[in-house]
Amino acid sequence: MTHPFLAEAGVLTLNGTFIVETAGFILMLLFLYYVPLPFLGIPKPVFPWIVSIAEARQREITAKLAEAEQARSEAEARLKDADAKLIEARKTADTIIESANRSGDQLRGDLRQKAEAEYQRIVESARRDIEAERERALQTARNQVAGLVVAATEKVIGETLDETKHRQLIDRAIQEVASGDGRR
Repeated sequence: MTHPFLAEAGVLTLNGTFIVETAGFILMLLFLYYVPLPFLGIPKPVFPWIVSIAEARQREITAKLAEAEQARSEAEARLKDADAKLIEARKTADTIIESANRSGDQLRGDLRQKAEAEYQRIVESARRDIEAERERALQTARNQVAGLVVAATEKVIGETLDETKHRQLIDRAIQEVASGDGRR
């Protein structure tokens, strides 16, 4: 047979052990809250000491977090500065490359112009030389033809012509030779 009081008891039974343990626990809490323990190296009561240690640790963690946030902000600012400098350096490099390309194109154009002018000068000089040589050759041929005509005329006619007839005869012979028509 069981006791009717025990049969109705649930998880928590109110008996003398429970009351003693609860009273001991409350006394221990009060002891730890009000009594310092210097012989254990605890200069003030345990709970306030633990709270002060926790608060100091919290302040230290907060300070470290603030330092880390400031360092992160500084790092982000330096990163932004570095990015801006990189972008500026790229723009400067692009400008330099573009300028070098323009200078190269201009130099090629100038060299092409100079080469074209030199080519024209050489062609013109060669044309003048050819024209001068042609004129000398024609003059030489005229002189030779004139000499031959005078000699042939003197033999055919048997007399020497005066200067006017001589010139007319030479000019007519040269025109016939130049036109390719050896006959009249």
